[in-house]
Amino acid sequence: MNESRAVERIKELKQAILEHNNNYYVLNAPKISDFEYDLLVQELEGIERKFPHLATEDSPTKHVGSDLAGTATAFQRVRHKVPMLSLSNTYDKQELADFHNRILKNASVQEDDIAYVSELKLDGTAICLSYAHGRLTRALTRGDGTYGDDVTANVLRISSIPSQLPPSDRLPVPYPEQFEIRGEIVMPYPRFEELNKAKEEADEPPFANPRNAAAGTLKLLSADEVQRRGLECYVYHLVTDTEGVQTQWQALEAASQWGFLVSPHRKLCKNIEEIEAFLEYWDRERHNLPVATDGVVIKVNAFALHKQLGMTAKSPRWATAYKFKAEQAATRLLSVDFQVGRTGAVTPVANLEPVLLSGTTVRRASLHNADQIALHDIRLEDTVFIEKGGEIIPKVVGVDLSLRPPHTMPFEYITRCPECNTLLEKEPEEAKHFCPNTRGCPPQIKGRIAHFMSRKAMNILGGQALIEQLYNNDLATNPAHLYGLTPEKLEVLENWGPKSTENLLRSIEASKSVPFSRVLYALGIPFVGETTAGQLAAHFGSLQSLQTATYEALIEAPDVGEKIAISVARFFQDPANTLWVQTLQEAGLQFEQRQTERQHLSQALEDKRFVISGTFSRPRDEIKQTILSHGGKVLAAISAQTDYFLAGNKTGPAKMKKATQLGIRIIDENEFLELL
Repeated sequence: MNESRAVERIKELKQAILEHNNNYYVLNAPKISDFEYDLLVQELEGIERKFPHLATEDSPTKHVGSDLAGTATAFQRVRHKVPMLSLSNTYDKQELADFHNRILKNASVQEDDIAYVSELKLDGTAICLSYAHGRLTRALTRGDGTYGDDVTANVLRISSIPSQLPPSDRLPVPYPEQFEIRGEIVMPYPRFEELNKAKEEADEPPFANPRNAAAGTLKLLSADEVQRRGLECYVYHLVTDTEGVQTQWQALEAASQWGFLVSPHRKLCKNIEEIEAFLEYWDRERHNLPVATDGVVIKVNAFALHKQLGMTAKSPRWATAYKFKAEQAATRLLSVDFQVGRTGAVTPVANLEPVLLSGTTVRRASLHNADQIALHDIRLEDTVFIEKGGEIIPKVVGVDLSLRPPHTMPFEYITRCPECNTLLEKEPEEAKHFCPNTRGCPPQIKGRIAHFMSRKAMNILGGQALIEQLYNNDLATNPAHLYGLTPEKLEVLENWGPKSTENLLRSIEASKSVPFSRVLYALGIPFVGETTAGQLAAHFGSLQSLQTATYEALIEAPDVGEKIAISVARFFQDPANTLWVQTLQEAGLQFEQRQTERQHLSQALEDKRFVISGTFSRPRDEIKQTILSHGGKVLAAISAQTDYFLAGNKTGPAKMKKATQLGIRIIDENEFLELL
C-alpha cells in the first residue's frame, strides 16, 4: 500500500468505525458483529503502524468508544475520577501468548512469579459505582471514557447493586470510606426474551441482543420501568486502593463480602496453559449460562504489577480480552424471499433447512444484498454457513463448496419489486436495491404509516393488524389519513369494537401535542433518524424554515452531511409529500419548536454561526449545547457565512488556514466565554 492509498483507506476506516461506534454505543443497534468491527480497527492500527505520521489524535484507535449522545440528554454528564479505558482484545491464542511474553519482559519477572485472573467477559454495559461511608452516591456510564452519564436514579432500582453496604467494621476486609468499583450491567436471557415478546406484541422493533437491551434500559427516563426489566450487575474492578487488598483475586473476594454480585466463573491461573484450558472450557459451556458472554478477560493478578506496567492511551497493559468467535452452523439453502421496507429497500432472506444454533432452531437468515450473494457465490441448494454474532436474525457468512451439488447455477437477483412488480433501482454507492414506487408499493405505504404511529414518533395506538385493515379498506394510504378517521369509518373493521375506536381516536388526538422534533422524525424522511430530526428541529425551529431551506443552508446544520441534505430537499420537493404534510399541519400537529424546547438561556449569540475545532477543557458536545442555548448555531464546516471559528488545542491546520483566508474571526475558549 502506497501513502496515497493509505490516506484514502484511513479516511474510509475512520468513517466506518465512528459510524459503527455510534450504532453500538449510542443507538444500541449494531449492524456488524464484534469480530467484523475488530477487523476494521486492526486494519486501521496496521496502516497507522506502517505510516505513523498519518496517525492523528482523533483516530478511533486512540479513544474509547462513546455511549454519549451527540445532543443534550436528560442525564447529567460527569467527569470520571479515573478514566474508564477499554481493553485490547484478540481472537488468536498466539496473540494471547504474545501478551504474556510482553508482561514477562516489561515487568522483568520470571515465569513462576506471575499469575493471572481469568474472568468471563459478560456482554452488557459498563458502570462505575461510587460509595461514601457505605452508601451509593453516584453511578456513571462509561461514556467516552473521560465523561459519563449520571444514571444513579436508574441504578438504584437494580436489586443486585447495593444502595447501602453492611457496616464496614463487621467485615473481614473493611471497605474504604470512599471508593469506586466498576462492573457490567446485564440483562439475563429470560428477562430479555420476555421483553422482546412484549415488544413484538406491541408491534415495536425488538432488541437485537441482551447487551443492547441492557444499555437501552439504563438510559430510560422511567426508573420504575428500569426496575421492571430486571437488570443485574456483576462487579469486576475495584478502582480505589484498599488496605488488605493487593491482588485482583483478593479484590473480587472482598467485593463479594461487601455485598456485591461477583461472577463465580473465574480462575486464578499460574501459567498460559491454565488460561487456555479455561478458554476452551467456557467456549463450550458459555451457552448454558443465564447471561450473555462473548469472551474471557485475562488480568495480571498483582496490583503492584498493574502500576509497573501502566496504560496506553486507550487500554491497560496488564489486561486483555480473548473474544469467542461467533458460533456457526451449516445447513442447506432452500429458497430466498425478498422483503421490502418502508423506504423501498429490498432485503433478501434465506429459507433454510432447520438447524440448531446457539440454543435455538434457525430457519431463516439474512443474505444482506446482491453484492454479498455474488461475493460468496451463494446458490440455491448450497450448504451455507450461518452465524448469529449477536443478531436476532442470523446471517449467511459463506458456502461449503465441497458440498455444492452439480449443475447449480449462479443466483439471479430479482430485477422487479416482489410486491408491485416495479423495476428495481440501485444507486452506485448503495449496497441495496430499491423499489422506486413509493406511492404504490403496499409494504412501503404500510411501513410509513407504522413508522408514523410508532412510540418514538407519534405514539398512536394500534399495531400491524390495524394498519393492514386501514390499508385494505382504503381508510389510510398515508399518515395524514389517520386524522380523518371517525367512528363511522372504523365500523367496517373486523373484530373492532367501540372501546377500540375510542382508544384509537383518543391517541390520535393526543398525538397533536407531540413536539416538533418527533413529528419531523415521524415523517419518515430517508436517513433522518430520531437524533437527526432533533438536530434539524433545533437548528431550523419550524417546518416552514426547513421546507424552504436551500441545500447550502441544510448542509450547514449540525451533523447534516450531503446525503441527509439531499434527502431532506428531495422530500419537500415532492408535491405528494408536501400535500399530505400540509394536511397534517391543518390537523393541528406541532410544526414549530416550542419556546420551552429551545431552552435559550439568553440571546447573547443570537444567529451567530460557529465552527468548532480541537480539544477544550470540557466536551465539545457541551460547548455545542452552550452555543445553541444562547441562540447561536453550530456549523459542520467553515464557509463565508461563519461568524466565529472556535479553536481549541490541536486544531486542524487546514481549518485554521481556511478560516484565516476567509477573514473569519478566530477565538479561543476564554474569548468564547467572554461572548456570553
